[in-house]
Amino acid sequence: MPSITSRDGTRIGYDRRGEGPAIIMVAGATQYRAIDKTTPGMADDLADRFTIINYDRRGRGESGDTAPYAVAREIEDIAALIELAGGQAGLYGMSSGAVLALEAGAALPDRVAGVLLYEPPIDTEQRSTDAWRQHAEMAQLAARGDAEGMMLKFLSEVGMPPDDLEAFRQSPAWGAFASVGLTLEHDYRILAEATDGDRPPRRWQDIAVPVLVVNGDASYPFIDGGAAWIAAAVPGAKRKVLPGQSHEFDPKVLGPVLASFFSQLDMPAAR
Repeated sequence: MPSITSRDGTRIGYDRRGEGPAIIMVAGATQYRAIDKTTPGMADDLADRFTIINYDRRGRGESGDTAPYAVAREIEDIAALIELAGGQAGLYGMSSGAVLALEAGAALPDRVAGVLLYEPPIDTEQRSTDAWRQHAEMAQLAARGDAEGMMLKFLSEVGMPPDDLEAFRQSPAWGAFASVGLTLEHDYRILAEATDGDRPPRRWQDIAVPVLVVNGDASYPFIDGGAAWIAAAVPGAKRKVLPGQSHEFDPKVLGPVLASFFSQLDMPAAR
């Protein structure tokens, strides 16, 4: 599998398909190429117009990891992928990956042409202190190497019923999910930093590229409020609500939204 080396020496595995301006797909929590069946299908539908770079975030799948973790290291991973594409790309982020993509848009103003966020999981009713407490709990489990415990805690917190969670734990699919449990601390850190002090970070106000925040109207109750919170914090950001869509979206519905948004940006073809 192809890979690039990030600034801190971490190997980042990726795949690439299509021709045209580059879009980098930034995954959400637990998501990586070996288990993600949705993103590749959407990438195939876009590959006639764009170069799609789908990668494993650090600590997952074909990508390595280097301690200590920092959100800045993941932004460096994205920067390395943008360099691979020729120096400029659009970013599509899913869930916590949407918040990471937005942070990359703030940190890499000359290299990110636009950002499309799908369902950033910002809960405006949650206090910043609670977000940092949840991150600390995950960090403690990560320090003990308890990947399975982290995955169980995460799935329980997002609402999976105990019986369903136990059935999943006993299923053949469990190992592939539990293997990336340690990286959940990364996602909790991203969200805690984004909501620190119960207000959007000042750095988002300097984002000058187009930003589109998308969510479904059949998703978790808090998602719509979080999408509005982000859109209000980023100058010029726009919103779009997709009827009938949830956190588990139909790529045939979201894909055309990506195509329309990124087609309007002035991006060179990837090299």
